[in-house]
Amino acid sequence: MAEPLKVGLAGLGTVGTAVVELLDRGRDKLAARCGRAIDVVAVSARSRGKKRGIELKKFRWFSDPAALAADPAIDVVVEVIGGDGNPAKRVVETALAAGKPVVTANKALLARHGYRLALLAERKGVALNFEASVAGGIPIVKTLREGLNGSSFTRIYGILNGTCNYILSRMEQDRLAFDECLREAQRLGYAEADPSFDVEGHDTAQKLAILSSLAFGTKVDPAAIYVEGISSITLADLDAAAELGYRVKLLGVAVKTDAGIEQRVHPTMVRRESAIAQVMGVTNAVTVDAEGLAPITLVGPGAGGAATASAIVSDLADVARGDRTPPFGRPAARMTASRKAPMQRHEGGYYIRLLARDRPGSAATIARRLAQRQISLESIVQRHEISGLGTDQRGRSGEPVPVILITYATTEDAVRKALAAVRRDRVISGQPQVIRIEKN
Repeated sequence: MAEPLKVGLAGLGTVGTAVVELLDRGRDKLAARCGRAIDVVAVSARSRGKKRGIELKKFRWFSDPAALAADPAIDVVVEVIGGDGNPAKRVVETALAAGKPVVTANKALLARHGYRLALLAERKGVALNFEASVAGGIPIVKTLREGLNGSSFTRIYGILNGTCNYILSRMEQDRLAFDECLREAQRLGYAEADPSFDVEGHDTAQKLAILSSLAFGTKVDPAAIYVEGISSITLADLDAAAELGYRVKLLGVAVKTDAGIEQRVHPTMVRRESAIAQVMGVTNAVTVDAEGLAPITLVGPGAGGAATASAIVSDLADVARGDRTPPFGRPAARMTASRKAPMQRHEGGYYIRLLARDRPGSAATIARRLAQRQISLESIVQRHEISGLGTDQRGRSGEPVPVILITYATTEDAVRKALAAVRRDRVISGQPQVIRIEKN
């Protein structure tokens, strides 16, 4: 059997500790599968004295993670520090420049510097593996990069943030408001003290940028992604969705269009019978559409020490076997700049919830503004009688009346302009709620 693969581990948080434990437990099995053992021989972290539940005496300790990455006695570097800058960036660059393969779970680093790091890895002839960076234990990176290598992708979309999916699931199942569900997610450790990165969609956008590059051969560019979060979603929206046969999910979606690659993150209505609608709690799911294939949906744990460590060890096994593919599935030099499809040109159905003022002509004005933008309505749901929509004028309270509209396929631009006109007409109160409907 060949010499063990000597691993240097930069970062000893929840994920780093789980990697050490998993490699210890599975050492013999991995050696049989890879033809060599995989051993952590050196580690680096901010605090040496922190209790982690693992024995550190058997590892060489590096206070400087970049020095660990440069050490000639280390064969491969695992980076689980996190963040899109230093020290994580310096660790990865140092290792690649020294001709060492790198395994990372760092979505932020890849979203910002992935293309340049891929060029460096290919120039040095070493692997840059990052299965753990997107959707935790779901092997979506290998599915796109290797498993479906001969396919022409048309769309990839999914639930890429467990925090948001947990909140939306709890809101629906337990009839709780957004703020209450968020506090519970924080108590359980699913959400950070400052949850904005998750709930406003930015975490999903970083992951979508990576998947889009794998699927469509474009340079990683999170700036090309339209982003909305879930903080505006209410129980009224979830109730309406259920009545209409939908469920609300925060999706990351990348679609190949004639105008370019449309990339977007936003709350989305999906049919309740679809595979992705069944995914509840902190679980992630990704659906891949490719020419000549029925949609493929992968479901599994999207975060946590065990799931992320599993993906990292899988990448290490590839390194141990000598398997290497271009980081993004094709030579980085052949990756193209992302031609961003303007969000205004997005086409699809829309859910629109308005608070219409209960006075004569309100409904007619709303209908006229939609018609002016050639928006056709599939359905109208009224919670109460509103002047102009019904004939019974008795018992009018003067309070705004909830009106829910479901459109046939139209454009983002048409919807936004129609609603802007309705607001100028002062026939509605507050801000209209708009949720896109995804075909699935």
